[in-house]
Amino acid sequence: MPSGTHHTELDIPIEHVWTFVSDMNKWAPLVPGYVEHNILHERQSTWKFKGDVGIVQKTVHLQIDITEWHEPTKVTFNLTGLTENVKGGGYFEAKALGRNRTKITSYLGVSAKGMMGPVINSVLKSFVPKTTKQLTEAIAEKVVRRQAVSV
Repeated sequence: MPSGTHHTELDIPIEHVWTFVSDMNKWAPLVPGYVEHNILHERQSTWKFKGDVGIVQKTVHLQIDITEWHEPTKVTFNLTGLTENVKGGGYFEAKALGRNRTKITSYLGVSAKGMMGPVINSVLKSFVPKTTKQLTEAIAEKVVRRQAVSV
């Protein structure tokens, strides 16, 4: 399964990180290729992304199901393709390294199934780690900016 993990450390208390991450509406637009999302209920949402898969630009609809919600440290989710035959999952984790320092980690794994699965997975092998890194860094940047404004 193509996957990616990215870590970064912030000079921000874990509670401030959690306040941002626990509200999907604050960070969803930071996901590379984001078009829109709809919250169906507290633990389920649908997402729409646009991205390049090889030489083809695709719009993909996914359903996200939150499987674990451990405030203030971890959110785990599964994803299922609504328009494409893909499955996967991931997590966002925050770990307090001190009173005012937090390590954040994002993980995403996605696998395409079906006849085109091997071709799509070869593209996802580089796409997923890059996307995971971009999202983690975008969240970190936004949390730091929000903290600077509130101080």
